[in-house]
Amino acid sequence: MKIIIIKFGGSSLADPGKIRRAAALTLASRRRGFSPVAVVSAPADSTDDLLSLAALTGGETLSPRETDALLAAGEQFSAALLALAIEAEGGRAVSLTGFQAGILTDDKFSSAAIKSVNPRRLKKEIRAGRVPVVAGFQGISRGGDLTTLGRGGSDLTAVTLARALGAVLCEFRTDVKGIYTAHPAIVPEARKIKNISYAEVIALAQQGTEVRQLRAIACARKYSIPLHLRSSFHDEAGTLVTAAGGRPGVSCLSIKKDGAFALVSAIGRGLNGKHAAAALSAAAAAGIEARKEKTSGGRVALRVSARDAESLLKALHAEFIGRH
Repeated sequence: MKIIIIKFGGSSLADPGKIRRAAALTLASRRRGFSPVAVVSAPADSTDDLLSLAALTGGETLSPRETDALLAAGEQFSAALLALAIEAEGGRAVSLTGFQAGILTDDKFSSAAIKSVNPRRLKKEIRAGRVPVVAGFQGISRGGDLTTLGRGGSDLTAVTLARALGAVLCEFRTDVKGIYTAHPAIVPEARKIKNISYAEVIALAQQGTEVRQLRAIACARKYSIPLHLRSSFHDEAGTLVTAAGGRPGVSCLSIKKDGAFALVSAIGRGLNGKHAAAALSAAAAAGIEARKEKTSGGRVALRVSARDAESLLKALHAEFIGRH
């Protein structure tokens, strides 16, 4: 039994048509020989809508317990709708809350840590030929209270279930096709990366790039769970995240703004003083005043004026990516 975890982000579940496509993708994995388990986020913007509703209803000081109980409803909404869509497509499915999926957490509301997973119910449903559709972002404490796992917590749900079930792969389906060498809105010639390491993705997340939840990537790295970041709306392969990653050198670039200044980082593997010197030379050639901030095996960072950040990003992309 080859189990695959397929996690759908909120943008993939924003309307009935997208939910039906998610159902079709889930069933397609079964035809490829996998036993799928779906993990879902709340529909796009619904978490923020629920927070706004809570503020209007509960005033300035909100109970952490009741806020978690409210926010978890968004993922449960998605889980039930996706299960219905899978059955409408001819499959068999069952929606499960985090508690029903066996996820036990500590009692730290809004940013709970997963303590253990009992996959008994999930395995039972898989053996029965049903697709478990798990509400992400949530679990239950030993005291019986519903808890949430923080922003992006559905990512952590997916990776944790992948480990508990011994899944061969954990897919993240979103509205982007994978990880790119730079933000395509800034660098139109940016390329999709086929293979990247956990360490590089963690470095991207630490620099503020919204790739995946940091705790989820760290968990995948710890237990060597391969991740596939790909689109919900295209069939092409995305970016595979493993320990090995791709070839050494600079793989991607990012910007982290801090007031009037910004850090422009080249991220990769086996980076050294030569990469830092090349980055400074590229900045000088572009007429940009930059200062070396940090060099390590995984990152070279230059500090520049915020107004020059995008220009420097383009220059570094041309230097490290465009020539290869």
